Amino acid sequence: MRKTAVVTGASSGIGAATARRLAAEGFNVVLAARRRDRLDALAKEIAENVPGAGKAVAVTLDVTSQESVDALAVAVDTCHVLVNNAGGALGLEPVAEANPADWARMYDINVLGLLRVTKALLPKLIASGDGHVVNITSLAAHQPYEGGAGYNAAKFGAYAVNEVMRLELVAEPVRVTEIAPGMVKTEEFSLVRFRGDADKAEQTYAGVPEPLVAEDVADCVAWAVTRPSHVNIDRIDVQPRVQATAHKVHRV
Repeated sequence: MRKTAVVTGASSGIGAATARRLAAEGFNVVLAARRRDRLDALAKEIAENVPGAGKAVAVTLDVTSQESVDALAVAVDTCHVLVNNAGGALGLEPVAEANPADWARMYDINVLGLLRVTKALLPKLIASGDGHVVNITSLAAHQPYEGGAGYNAAKFGAYAVNEVMRLELVAEPVRVTEIAPGMVKTEEFSLVRFRGDADKAEQTYAGVPEPLVAEDVADCVAWAVTRPSHVNIDRIDVQPRVQATAHKVHRV
C-alpha cells in the first residue's frame, strides 16, 4: 500500500520540490496551497514525468483560515506524512522600525498555520499506525540576526511547537522531525520578504557561490521520512558550505 504525504505550501519552492521528491519515493501526494493553478500544473507534471509516482491531488489551502484547513482534513482520507512547509518572512526592519502587522502575519502563517494543519490531520496520522510530522523551520529558529526579530520569533515559535509535539506524541505511532534550512535560493522567499522588490531580493544571494536550492531541502525531507519506523530524526540543520551562521556567509 502506498503511503500518503500532505505537503503545505506546495505551489512553489521547497514545497513543490518536496512533493516531486516524495512522489518519486512512491508516496501519494496531496499538494496543498492557495494558488490552485500552480497546484494543478504540478499535479499534472508529477503524473506525467515522475516514474512510479502515485496519485498527486491538488487541494486549495490557506493555513491562516480554519475553514480552509477543515476542508483539507475532509478531503484527505489517510495521512502518513505531513510536511508543514507553508511559511515565510516579511521585512528586514530592526525592532525600532518593525511593523506589528508584519509580525502578526508571520506568526499566523509560521506558527498558527502549523498548529491548525497538524491538529486537523493528527487523528489520521495516528490512525495510519506510522505517522510522521515534518516541520520546515529555518536556521532563523536557532540563530537570531539583526533585522530578523519578527521572523526569528515566529520560527522560534515553530521550533517550540515541534519540540512539545515530540514530548506529547511519544506514546503514539507518530514521528516528529524539524528541518531547519539556512540560505536557500528559491523563486519567491526573498521576493515576498521584500514585498516584490526584485533587486533587493537578488541582493540576498549576491556573490554567494552556491546557495542551497529547494531540492536540497526536499532531499532532507525524503531521507527523514524513509528511515525505518523506529528511527526518529529529531532535527536536520542544513546550510550551504559557504554559510557558517545565519549572518556569516562567504561571498565572492
